[in-house]
Amino acid sequence: MAYLQTLSKSFPGWVFFCCCCCLPLLLTSSLPLKGASTAHHACKLRKINFQQPYIRNRTYTLAKMASASDKDTDNRLIGQQLYLNIKENNRCYLMKRVVEIVVKDVLLTEVKNQYPYVEEVAQFLASLTSELSKCKFSGNREHIEKNLEQMKNKMEQLGENGKTKAVGELDLLFDYMENACTDIPKKVGKKEKN
Repeated sequence: MAYLQTLSKSFPGWVFFCCCCCLPLLLTSSLPLKGASTAHHACKLRKINFQQPYIRNRTYTLAKMASASDKDTDNRLIGQQLYLNIKENNRCYLMKRVVEIVVKDVLLTEVKNQYPYVEEVAQFLASLTSELSKCKFSGNREHIEKNLEQMKNKMEQLGENGKTKAVGELDLLFDYMENACTDIPKKVGKKEKN
């Protein structure tokens, strides 16, 4: 304490204190540099979100149950076609939007009475989109909207089976979201190849 009192009485002491203590703190601060974009970090989720065995099992079990009822094997809602003309840095934003659509237009409808675990999975997915609330697209939004519109149109054309298909592809949605929004991508399962 006496050392700090001595420093406070002299100008060179303050300069020394600031250079040795304050400057390193400022340089290692996690504040973004002026002009640096924080959008990239807003489009990232923690890997741990996807490593919870309970919710992963619920999601995959729900998908498997609905997939067994899906009569249409020719169409796919969740797949590489969503990424057509989409830059890699916009894929997380795109998947956030896909999840929002699936939760609102599928999981929170009468489907929740047809399958177990729907509400738990919907809550989990909604929590991911909430974490990504500041995730924005960069560049041209036209391709994103076009791909989302095509997915929604295909789901509507399939009628009730469109919702069944969306529930049956929740495992793919889970994997695509993990790949697009975390730093360490996971390989999408064998189901994608179909």
